[in-house]
Amino acid sequence: MQQLAQAWLVLEISHSARLLGLDAFLANIPIFLFSLVGGVVADRMSRRHLLLGSQYVQMTSAFLLAALLYFKVVQIPYILALSFVSGTAQSFGGPAYQALVPMLVDKEDLPNAISLNSIQFNLARVIGPVLGGLALTKLGAVWCFFLNGISFIAVIISLYKLRVNFAPEKTKESILTSMKQGFGFIRKQGAMEGLIVLAFCMTALAVPMITFLPVFAKDVFKQGAGTYATLLVCSGLGSIAGALTVAAIGHIKNKGRLALLMLVILGAGIAAFARSSNVVVSCTLLFFSGAALIATFTMITSLVQLTATDSMRGRVMSVFNVAFRGGMPMGNLATGWLVPVLSAPVVLSLNGLLLTLLGLYFLFVQRRVAAL
Repeated sequence: MQQLAQAWLVLEISHSARLLGLDAFLANIPIFLFSLVGGVVADRMSRRHLLLGSQYVQMTSAFLLAALLYFKVVQIPYILALSFVSGTAQSFGGPAYQALVPMLVDKEDLPNAISLNSIQFNLARVIGPVLGGLALTKLGAVWCFFLNGISFIAVIISLYKLRVNFAPEKTKESILTSMKQGFGFIRKQGAMEGLIVLAFCMTALAVPMITFLPVFAKDVFKQGAGTYATLLVCSGLGSIAGALTVAAIGHIKNKGRLALLMLVILGAGIAAFARSSNVVVSCTLLFFSGAALIATFTMITSLVQLTATDSMRGRVMSVFNVAFRGGMPMGNLATGWLVPVLSAPVVLSLNGLLLTLLGLYFLFVQRRVAAL
């Protein structure tokens, strides 16, 4: 809900695609800057407590934005600052969250658990825009931000009830030394470096399609917030379908090859969406692109999680998080600067083409990931 309302609010106040891209950049760049430290911290303290702190900060940011808008004092710099604060909280909560998941299930059930985790996340992406579109058009953006703040209470209660048997080893090593150990572990795993490169490129080139949906709704289709919400819902429904498919498949061989095939399909879907001028066709393409995106992400994440050990998991997942989430601000910022110059359809077409070429390269040239 907040993503929908905040993107629309930024575009409505500024009328600038660049500021829309900058807001997405500031929300995600802390992941790139601080996740490595967050991963070390996640291996040194209670991951549940670290995640609780992250939730409290994000909840406060949502309530503060609601208050600023309610009292009619909201300005673009305030929105940008709160995006950065929330992103910083996520940079510490993300590695802790990802490190918790494998500790709740047996190893053979991990791919299914990650798929189910993707389903709940993407179900929120479907329900959120539907409720957010109604709240935005009927009640105003304040309610979107306020209800987002309320939603953190359920997360916090759940975390207080969670019991995880993880006792971090006491160490006197510096944070830098612990980071180096994480990098050393990754280098020894062969294909993991390729998985991390894929995670970065995938989000840098694919996520801008979702970020700039307001531009397509407003400038390409000449529609309002309702069309934007519909586009988001179609993408989210596709993501749920992709996650359910991967969960149904379960623990199979050749995950690497299948992930790369899905990446090629994702690139083709983005390029086709960018050139479409029909809302129905665009919604269909968003559905299949969303399915391919989440299927690729789930399989790559499963491969990384299955390789990491419990003692190194926080650091390994922080590096993966830096790549996966770090690609978002870079891609959003670059796309935001290029859209006014080349137009949104042209830029996203190029993104889709590059993704397709990347998948083909790892399939037929650099084959360590394809062999997994």
